[in-house]
Amino acid sequence: MEIENENKEHVIIKVKMFDKDGNLIMEDEKEKDLVVNSGLALRAALLGDVSTPVALNAIAVGTGTTAPAATQTSLVSEVARVASTNSLITTNVTNDTLQMVGTISFTSSYSIAEVGTFNTTTANSGTMYSRDTVGPYNVSSGTSLQFTFQFVQTS
Repeated sequence: MEIENENKEHVIIKVKMFDKDGNLIMEDEKEKDLVVNSGLALRAALLGDVSTPVALNAIAVGTGTTAPAATQTSLVSEVARVASTNSLITTNVTNDTLQMVGTISFTSSYSIAEVGTFNTTTANSGTMYSRDTVGPYNVSSGTSLQFTFQFVQTS
């Protein structure tokens, strides 16, 4: 017997940019993010505790402008990655949303145009769960970007 289940994930990306003195200089929000094929496989492994999966724990940014595609397994041009602080928050029902927050402080200038979530803090490695294009956000030494991902589970 097959039961059809329409569970979906709604993704919200919030971005805050701070200057070298910690002053908020920009806020942005996007409600679209692609969970890539490797992310779908990671989610299935986590649900079944199969193959000792590692949960999401990092946010990475890059300068790539290539449109998101389900087959991508890494950012196009990663320049920084940071450990995320993860928590469950309530959007519609208790604890239905995974929230990941990470702040990246820059020591060089970049035009940040892509962001992704990963299961390792080691640059250019691990399993990418999601990727999207953003901005671009022009950063320089002393600037920081705070990314908040909210993965809202819906039925």
